[in-house]
Amino acid sequence: MLHLALRMAAHRITALIAVACAVLGGAALITATGVLAESGLRSQLPPGRLGGADVVVAADQEFRPSGDLPLALPERATVPARLVDRLAALPGVTAAVGDIGFPAALADARGGITPVAEDPRTAGHGWSSTALLADPRVKGRAPSGAHEIAVDAGTGLAVGQRVEVVANGRAPAAYRVSALVHAPGAGVYFADGTAAGLAARDAGSGGPRAGTVDLIGLRADDGAGERVAAAVRDAVAGTGLEVSTGADRGAAVSPGVGSARSLLILLAGSLGGIVLLITGFVVAGALGVTIAGQRRDLALMRAVGATPKQIRRLAAAQSTVVAALALVPGVAAGYLLAGSFRELLTDRDVLPSELPLTVSPLPALATLLLMVAAVRLSARCAAWRTSRMPATEAVAESRSEPRTPSRGRTLAGLLLILGAAALSVVPLLSRTVLGASVTSMAGILAAIGLALAGPALVRSAGEAAVRRLRPGVAAPTWLALSNVRAYALRLSGVVSPLAMGVVFVLTYTLTQTTVLAATSDDTRTGTLAQYELTAPALGGLPDGTLAAVRDVPGVRAAAPAGTTTVVWEYDELGEPTAESAPAMILAPDARGVVDLGVTDGGLDRLTGATVAVSGEAARARDAGLGKRVRLVLGDGARVEARVVAVYDRGLGFGPVVLSHDLAAGHTTTGLDQRVLVRTDGTQEAGRELAALAAGRPGLALASTAPDTTGADTPPEVWINLALVVVLLGYLLLSIANKLVAATAQRRTEIAALRLVGTTPRQIRMMMRREAAVVAASALVCGLLLSAVPLALLGQGFLGHPWPAGPAWLLPAVAATVVLTSYLTTELPTRHALRTPPAEGLRTG
Repeated sequence: MLHLALRMAAHRITALIAVACAVLGGAALITATGVLAESGLRSQLPPGRLGGADVVVAADQEFRPSGDLPLALPERATVPARLVDRLAALPGVTAAVGDIGFPAALADARGGITPVAEDPRTAGHGWSSTALLADPRVKGRAPSGAHEIAVDAGTGLAVGQRVEVVANGRAPAAYRVSALVHAPGAGVYFADGTAAGLAARDAGSGGPRAGTVDLIGLRADDGAGERVAAAVRDAVAGTGLEVSTGADRGAAVSPGVGSARSLLILLAGSLGGIVLLITGFVVAGALGVTIAGQRRDLALMRAVGATPKQIRRLAAAQSTVVAALALVPGVAAGYLLAGSFRELLTDRDVLPSELPLTVSPLPALATLLLMVAAVRLSARCAAWRTSRMPATEAVAESRSEPRTPSRGRTLAGLLLILGAAALSVVPLLSRTVLGASVTSMAGILAAIGLALAGPALVRSAGEAAVRRLRPGVAAPTWLALSNVRAYALRLSGVVSPLAMGVVFVLTYTLTQTTVLAATSDDTRTGTLAQYELTAPALGGLPDGTLAAVRDVPGVRAAAPAGTTTVVWEYDELGEPTAESAPAMILAPDARGVVDLGVTDGGLDRLTGATVAVSGEAARARDAGLGKRVRLVLGDGARVEARVVAVYDRGLGFGPVVLSHDLAAGHTTTGLDQRVLVRTDGTQEAGRELAALAAGRPGLALASTAPDTTGADTPPEVWINLALVVVLLGYLLLSIANKLVAATAQRRTEIAALRLVGTTPRQIRMMMRREAAVVAASALVCGLLLSAVPLALLGQGFLGHPWPAGPAWLLPAVAATVVLTSYLTTELPTRHALRTPPAEGLRTG
């Protein structure tokens, strides 16, 4: 059977190239998706400044809902400081260090800020934390007083030099450099007592995090690491603390890495559905063209005694051989594609640059199983009709098509199109990113429905067109339309993938731009403040900034604002559900600088354990005014808060807003992230604010007006557009190969026409008219299938029945479809015309 399959494949190289390209591209996409998913589950950051610790004890920075993947908690949770002495007493422990991190930065003589760590929010530490560094080299001595520090040697400072330090929101103060630490990005080290006081961690400070440390690092005797780790796990059992060793230590350095890994899992999940749908569609279509070109060979085998099962096995065997040859380079390309995608994510600051991809054979194995299964199933389905027919009928039909398309196939296609139309209603009911994502899925389902119902629709259209032909119509036009009617299955096989390309590009791209436009509109309309004041290099705004801003002449209102992450626990259909979401942090006086479109309650009630929620969240989660909601804050603290306001602009401001009081003590730094400022609109007020920012080290003043250059475009938009480009390239390559294969298989038809007197020029004109029919049909079908989802998306998100997007997109799509259809028909036709007619009939 394998030998026969190879012989058959050798005579259909052109058609099988289309299968090989489809498999190669699909394997690359599926492998890349698998690498991202595995990296999200298994990748770890390097231990960094914890490289010298054998065991690390830290709070659990993940929320684990029942029956679902963990949700990252990006705000630093704390560990009781009294645990340090307990763990230090364990056998085998040579050193136990309670590490704390707090905002710290160096100010130069010109008022500029010198970065000392990658994350300024946790750049300050106590001197004892140097014991957790791997082989630290220290020049000088430990800080011994309240005004001495040690700094990274890369800062360019010298021992004995004096420098100003901004620590944890305090005013700049002068410190003497007592030591240089040769460890890149080590930060600023204070005397332990000074660090605890600056971070408000000493037991007498009375702050929300008094008597705590961020993590505990332990050094162990040589060879005792595993034994110490086991003893530590026993000591902290039941406390909810995590004990890390080896590669797992990197997660304790920065809790935000958990959210980065979760993002990879979400990306892989969202990519997986689209990639599998498109790959399956393209591979099945390519195999359909290939098997259709072999119907005569398969029918003759039936006539000489081959069983239906043998015919299907033969079709599957030759397809599997081709797939096996294409899988190896496809899988290799997938690993390279995953690396390029990671670079895009790090360039857009979506992933930390230190987070590596996890490379293992698992994605390749999964791709192998999926693609081989898809190829074998598609080949068997394509050969099903020929294998089941009586031998004489199979031979008779091998040069034509079934007279009537399958009713079951047509009905299934129409049902899919109707189902896609029903699915398109979701954006009207849910004005959320999740609701918008249904639009592109509805378009793809409708395109698959078109592929199933296409033969019946094309045949009906072709018959209607032929009946309306005038008697004097040109011969190439008559031939082209007759082919449309007689070979509806063949024509729909090339129209459907082109239409899917149109649907995919329009729905996926315009969904992103429409959501972006609606989000920008919400944010622009709801932001009353003209300016925002931040201090990114300081890790947070210094104390007294808000009061100073309010004293500036011309300032009408100023209020602190921030963002964090919460996990919202609620019941859905009687089952407990948890969802992670970004949350704004606002004070009661925020109504002077933002307008969330409050429909019930008021922002002035945001005091104590209270929240405001969007109307969408209130309806979906039974969280109306006065209701109590269960939240897990960014550091893992569980709270129950009362809803005091419901607002409309949830797309721009998120599903939930926390009161400033509720978030206090539950963020990594405890400092305000920004101050929103509304002035009287005069230039003088703007100059006064600029002068205030210039006179305080680290402050940055910016306008809240939307950026027109695209710099403020969310990184997920660029990621999605990159995905569109990659998938579109795969679609176009596969479609082009399929069209070339379909045209090349018409050598016999072209030779027969030439033998009865048709000139090469007439044949070229006929094929060009068929290409025009293909392009026009693909564009019309693609536009019709996209129109309903996009109109409902625009109505739900923008208030009018059309989406937002670039004006050049539709002409570019139309030009691409026309060019692809023309070139992939014209070039194989010219090649076929170079073959003598008799030779064409003999080899066809």
